[in-house]
Amino acid sequence: MRAIITVIGKDKTGIIASVSGMLSKYNVNIEDISQTVLGDYFTMIMLVSLDNASIKFADLVKNAEVLGKESGVEIHVQNEEIFNAIHKI
Repeated sequence: MRAIITVIGKDKTGIIASVSGMLSKYNVNIEDISQTVLGDYFTMIMLVSLDNASIKFADLVKNAEVLGKESGVEIHVQNEEIFNAIHKI
């Protein structure tokens, strides 16, 4: 299974490190990543694979939300298939 992770918030040091560290902890593989800073705002989109993950999808969603609150950013994890269905025109 693959998922889309989005991160948005005020830019500060360590955002990428904290998100990628959490993913590494659970053996979630980052397949692609795009990030940019727009003014004072940090944005990142990741495509990740949970094929070998040691965490269930629902638990990853919860842990990402907690990490986001602790880090002062919004982190959302969505199933890739649902993400694609929502954004299909």
